[in-house]
Amino acid sequence: MRSVTDAQPWPACPAPFNLARHVLAAVRSRPDHVALQILRSSGTERWSYGRLDAAVRGVATGLLERGLVPGDRVMLRLGNGVAFPLAFLGAVTAGLVPVPTASGLTPGEVRRLCAAIAPKLIVAGEGIALPDPAPCPVLSEAELRGYETRRPANWALGDPDRLGYVVFTSGTSGRPRAVAHAHRAVWARGMMAGGWTCIGADDRLMHAGALNWTYTLGTGLFDPWVAGATALVAAEGVAAEQLPLLAKRFDVTIFAAVPGVYRKLLAQGRPLALPRLRHGLSAGEKLPLSIRQAWRSATGTDLHEAMGMSECSTFLSSCPLRPAPDGATGYAQPGRRIAVLGSDGAPVDRGESGILAVHRDDPGLFLGTLEGDTINPPEGDWFQTGDMVTMAEDGAITSLGRADDMINAGGFRVSPAEIEAALNTHPGVGASAAVELKVKSDASVIALFYTGEALETDLAAHAETCLARYKQPRLYLRRDALPVTANGKVNRRALREEWKETP
Repeated sequence: MRSVTDAQPWPACPAPFNLARHVLAAVRSRPDHVALQILRSSGTERWSYGRLDAAVRGVATGLLERGLVPGDRVMLRLGNGVAFPLAFLGAVTAGLVPVPTASGLTPGEVRRLCAAIAPKLIVAGEGIALPDPAPCPVLSEAELRGYETRRPANWALGDPDRLGYVVFTSGTSGRPRAVAHAHRAVWARGMMAGGWTCIGADDRLMHAGALNWTYTLGTGLFDPWVAGATALVAAEGVAAEQLPLLAKRFDVTIFAAVPGVYRKLLAQGRPLALPRLRHGLSAGEKLPLSIRQAWRSATGTDLHEAMGMSECSTFLSSCPLRPAPDGATGYAQPGRRIAVLGSDGAPVDRGESGILAVHRDDPGLFLGTLEGDTINPPEGDWFQTGDMVTMAEDGAITSLGRADDMINAGGFRVSPAEIEAALNTHPGVGASAAVELKVKSDASVIALFYTGEALETDLAAHAETCLARYKQPRLYLRRDALPVTANGKVNRRALREEWKETP
């Protein structure tokens, strides 16, 4: 059997359409229900659906009154607070194109992103870096909040396939790319509801990430709101160590984060008493089996992983209705057509490794990369993600790591995820990243960068018990912390660059 799914197509997005109207549709059935809570150790800020809807449409009016016209791009330089969804959805309501960016970027990095998208306005929070001089007018967060009480704008309805928003790739393998998404991309998130999140109207979902990341924006805000549920967001400055207490205090039923956050929570060594928790969600990078097992022991609930990317959000996952086998990521979500392709571009046999691909007809797939005013669409029938995977006979997908991160060890292709999973079982390892390092012009070795108190000799002995000789690291490099991207993923490229620069 070939490694390809044959799913029933997802229902077509209705037209005319506006993703902001779709996201806030619960205002028509439960206007007084709490849509959003911004959590702080000192208390919470609550927003009902009615208040949120009115504020979003007021912001849309304020933006249009500044002279912006539909299609103009609005760069968001905001932290974790209500201003972010107000700016994003307010722009979409008005027919503008929001472009969220990581708040930790430097002025130079922001300047390069501005050159790529040519924004007509930047909305900026206090203390968040901007290019000097700014290439367009800058609207402060305080000014934006002043728009909340303006008369509500009408929804700018139109073709679901038109440009809705732009996000930047994390840029771990080069310069960040501007990824253009249609309004229909949020409609397509319905495939995640039954295949991953399983959010109901009574749920209270807390996401530990930054709102300017599409994982948090989609899973932490849009998905709960489409379900009529409550989204809970930790305010700027809340430490990961505070999250379990906040989750218990505010009756969280679903918790979402990256594996690194779960690792931090479990490393505290304290019981995770979350009586209302139904399950956890993980994405952003491969979830180690050890973390999933430890979470089960600590909470009595399961962790469900999803695989996705900036170009298509998540498209395969584990879920309460169909948990992934231990070690696998999950299954294609309902409505998704995915395949594992060989070097000839055709699906390989099940059990063989290849490149994970999403069919071009997927309604969640991006429009293309934005260059000036031109959107360059993906080519061919399959969009290749760059992830090496295998598909089991039952359709379960197991990730082997990024194709460009795969390690060549003595002629064998080795997954860094396999090496990390094995070494992470050592009690002296906190986190690890396996990379291939060139030690001579004609020779390279497997290196393991790691945190924790383990000695090199202990790790080498441990590797001998659980990895074939050609998979065992030759270098063990301890670090106080591993570099991560703005989205919290381990930055292997930075580790390789660091090695090059070491005298």
